[in-house]
Amino acid sequence: MPRLQFQPAARYPFVTELQIYASHINEGGHLDNVQLLSLVAEARGRFFASLGYSVLDVAGHVFFVGDQAVQYKSEGFHGQTLRIEMAPADFNPKGFDLVYRVSEAQSGREVALGKIGLVCVDPGSRKPSAIPETFWRQLQAL
Repeated sequence: MPRLQFQPAARYPFVTELQIYASHINEGGHLDNVQLLSLVAEARGRFFASLGYSVLDVAGHVFFVGDQAVQYKSEGFHGQTLRIEMAPADFNPKGFDLVYRVSEAQSGREVALGKIGLVCVDPGSRKPSAIPETFWRQLQAL
């Protein structure tokens, strides 16, 4: 299988920082791959909050993760602070991708690149639906 290769976005309009705790470290002594995805999920929640929403209520809708991919670039270690940058991309009427770059905050060393495919869902029918117009405009403005 060919390796995943991501290119960093030209611009990331959202940035947050999260610390690597002892519970994020695996038996190899570095940031566990599952824990990295957990930290990225926290950053995704902060991205939505920065626009005035929660992941559970975006103008009466929710966004489910349809797919997710990550390219690991280097290790992360206990006590380091990660800088997680995000940008919406690849819009379609019922969703978009949230591309991200994770780097070690102090050195700038890249730790991972990835994307999360988000699908807008009507919570009543639990079916994909159009992105609410107000949220759509906010995303486009980024």
